[in-house]
Amino acid sequence: MERDPIDHKGLIQEAYRIEGITAAECRSIFLDWALSLPPEMDQQQAITTLLDRYGLEYQAHPMTQVLQDGLTVLEQPRRRGGWRARSRD
Repeated sequence: MERDPIDHKGLIQEAYRIEGITAAECRSIFLDWALSLPPEMDQQQAITTLLDRYGLEYQAHPMTQVLQDGLTVLEQPRRRGGWRARSRD
């Protein structure tokens, strides 16, 4: 059996199979999944693929909302902090 390169541990797939799973549990699973992604994999594309795979069938599932939230966070511009943010170029 070939492993899924986007969900190689099967974490997201299993989360969708767990009845009664909470949003907090889904966030924990999502974090574990995100930390296990290979560095060369585009996180935004991986989340989009997972939403394409599960989002329509499981619209009310808390993992779908967690994935959507993760995608939203990745799309937001990041603020530069520290001395770079305060220095004038």
